[in-house]
Amino acid sequence: MRIAVIADTHNRLPSSLRAALAEADEIWHLGDICSKDVLKELRGLGPPVHAIGGNRDPRGLAPETLTLTRAGHTFYLVHEPPHSVPAGAGFALHGHTHVPRDETRLGVRHLNPGSVGKPNHGAPASFAWLEIEPDSTPAWTIVPVS
Repeated sequence: MRIAVIADTHNRLPSSLRAALAEADEIWHLGDICSKDVLKELRGLGPPVHAIGGNRDPRGLAPETLTLTRAGHTFYLVHEPPHSVPAGAGFALHGHTHVPRDETRLGVRHLNPGSVGKPNHGAPASFAWLEIEPDSTPAWTIVPVS
């Protein structure tokens, strides 16, 4: 399974990214979508979209958190970097900082794809591929957006 993980689009979805997202098995958006139009556009690409709301999103656009299980791995999706995760979650995926991250703390792998719409602290605009196979550690690859 190949999941495109994006965050912090801030009402921007570069045309160069659309083809890659359309090839994903799923799209996960980690908040700060900023408009219903971007969410509608993502859903129109084909793959199922799982999105959470961020601090810049209108209330009710998406839930604040999601917990998803794929191939025996549990992923906690939240916008801001979490201080804790639900029991059983081995992965915490977040946005908010606009800087890519792959760090393990207290047995939980924290992943951030960076920002599609407003990169920060010298990081390029980016998204990530999360590749999940049964009986193996999920692979996380950051991809710059041109």
